[in-house]
Amino acid sequence: MSVYRSRMRPTRSDFWKFNGIRIMKKQFFFKAVILLTAVFIFECIFCLASRAALKGGCAKVNITPPVGVWLSGYGGRDKPSDGIVDELYARALVLDDGNNSVAIISADLLWVPLWMTNQVRQILKDKIGIPEQNVMICATHTHFGPKIYSESKMGPEDSDDAVDDSYVQTLVKKITDSAFLAHKGMEDAKIGAVKGDLPEIVYNRRPTRADGSVQTMFTLPLEVTATRKVQRNPDGSVRVTFTFPPEEPALTFGQVDPQAWVLRVENAEGQNIGSMVNFACHAVSGSTFTDWFYSISADYPGETARVVEQVERGVCLFTSGTAGDIVPLRRGKKPRYEIGRALAGEAVRRLQFVQTSCDIDIAAMTQQVTLPLRQDISPDRIIDNDKNKKQITTEIQVLRIGDVYILGLPGEVLVEVGLEIKKKAGLERLIIASLSNDTIGYVCHSRAYEQGGYEATSGTNLAKGAGEIIISQAMDILDKVKAQR
Repeated sequence: MSVYRSRMRPTRSDFWKFNGIRIMKKQFFFKAVILLTAVFIFECIFCLASRAALKGGCAKVNITPPVGVWLSGYGGRDKPSDGIVDELYARALVLDDGNNSVAIISADLLWVPLWMTNQVRQILKDKIGIPEQNVMICATHTHFGPKIYSESKMGPEDSDDAVDDSYVQTLVKKITDSAFLAHKGMEDAKIGAVKGDLPEIVYNRRPTRADGSVQTMFTLPLEVTATRKVQRNPDGSVRVTFTFPPEEPALTFGQVDPQAWVLRVENAEGQNIGSMVNFACHAVSGSTFTDWFYSISADYPGETARVVEQVERGVCLFTSGTAGDIVPLRRGKKPRYEIGRALAGEAVRRLQFVQTSCDIDIAAMTQQVTLPLRQDISPDRIIDNDKNKKQITTEIQVLRIGDVYILGLPGEVLVEVGLEIKKKAGLERLIIASLSNDTIGYVCHSRAYEQGGYEATSGTNLAKGAGEIIISQAMDILDKVKAQR
């Protein structure tokens, strides 16, 4: 027993070995703490430096025309406007990372022609130095805004000699002022984006019959909308479907884009400077309320912006997703507010949890695109009275803000075209803003020309294949911008 105990008794050598290990562990621990602290301090310093470099500002300018202007959006109007339901605005977001700057402007208009976009770009370049290709102007697509031009790529059918030229001149200045004021008010900023989901307030108005042809349904009876179901499929597609009375032929409803993207810009203290909401739905929710048919209004996008601004402060821009065939579930006086507030509610909810960053760099690019024209256009829709014109030239644009890509497309792009772009691009944070920078009518996929329906017939001068060209060119410009990172 004594031998066993003597063997178990630690020697002086064991004592020093044991204490040496303890000392080494303590030294390693302290070194790790110092290293981690240094990394943390470096990241803080780096972030502060980046935050100082990134600046952002938002502003809005009232662009409401005088009562008496002609409104744009419905060919059935036979007299000028006779009232104002709510004001129209141009809202702007300007960002500067110290090396590059961009401006996004959202205007409560049916659309914005390229000549107007280029005028605004030139003024902003001269005044505050933002490169022309870095300015994106998006129309909210309200069908209760003023007529602003007498010629377009849509053809003379949409022309009207009653355009108020003095208002249009003022409009260009006011749109420009929105970006100028946003630039003037820039401060240290952080930015982030988050994706919401709101399919239940819209549907695809191009359902197909049993034979594959389209039956355009601008509105649905109340008893039918009450049967609405949101169908989420294994492939990720989302459809809003309805049940019709048994005596009526069955209809298959197409896809919707449920994504409600929300961009948040905040100052160094975390206070909201501004936000941007992107959602795919036609701004036509007030169209069936006859008392408002001749009244100026921003429609549901204006209500969305108003509510977000009231709750979160700052300025809220609205940009339209690819909503060429996507419309509100219901229309009228009450639905206009319901839809606007539902979208605002989703935006406010998502704004609470946006992860913002001060370490952001900015890039931008525009690219010309040539699209074919139909050769069976009726004489009253021939562009510039030129019977020999076979194509038009427009542009697409990408703004990259960190890892957020904003793709600007002209015209009213059908949702199927937008969803195909999102699928092929493979980008986690891709926002598509249609009705950007130019107006070219409806942009349809090839199948739409075979199916028929309003958008691919009387709604467009573009020939079959135009939608696929937009998809291809969108992939090309996105790849170019990605390659610059």
